[in-house]
Amino acid sequence: MDNKTKIYLVRHGQTEWNVKHKFQGHQDSPLTDMGIKQAQWLEEAIRNEQIDMIYSSSSLRARRTAEIIRGTREIDIIESDDLREINLGIWEGRTQDEVKELYLEAFNDFWDNPEKFKVENSETFRQVSDRAINMMRQTVNDNQGKSILIVTHTVVVKLIMAYFEGRPMKELWIPPYIHPACLCKVEIDGDQSKIILHGDISHYKEEPSLG
Repeated sequence: MDNKTKIYLVRHGQTEWNVKHKFQGHQDSPLTDMGIKQAQWLEEAIRNEQIDMIYSSSSLRARRTAEIIRGTREIDIIESDDLREINLGIWEGRTQDEVKELYLEAFNDFWDNPEKFKVENSETFRQVSDRAINMMRQTVNDNQGKSILIVTHTVVVKLIMAYFEGRPMKELWIPPYIHPACLCKVEIDGDQSKIILHGDISHYKEEPSLG
């Protein structure tokens, strides 16, 4: 009998603000038609996989993605604020170009030195790591031997996968790139974890664009 706990970790599908290269954070924007398709492709790809629990960020873009991936499964989606994207404070709703022009030092910290990043009303990467990883560890502890789908956001996916990799915060943005509706899969057996997939987009039926 397979007693491993399996985590299927997914970023939400492409959104309208992704296309416009706007920082979203705790703010939200709807999935695009492409974002819906990306989630549908993943639903098809894991349709025959056993999924026992579904957790989603409380942001609508993640919740909608989780609903699509759930498909015909009769499973409740459990929303958690701990799975929300990093709060980006005064950056939210601004484009990357605007932010780079207005807050160059913090912009460079975001991508090159996440440990130092902080802007007005934002969270730090460490705060996000603490809340998301604590939630994930508690979820695994409460559901040992089960298969758990978690739908969340880029920074949260990166931080959770860095936890399993033992990757330092300084190297957070080293590839793989976390495309919309990409899939990471981790198997946990006691104190041991094994990364099976990391940023996988083999379910895509069209070439990805960075979004």
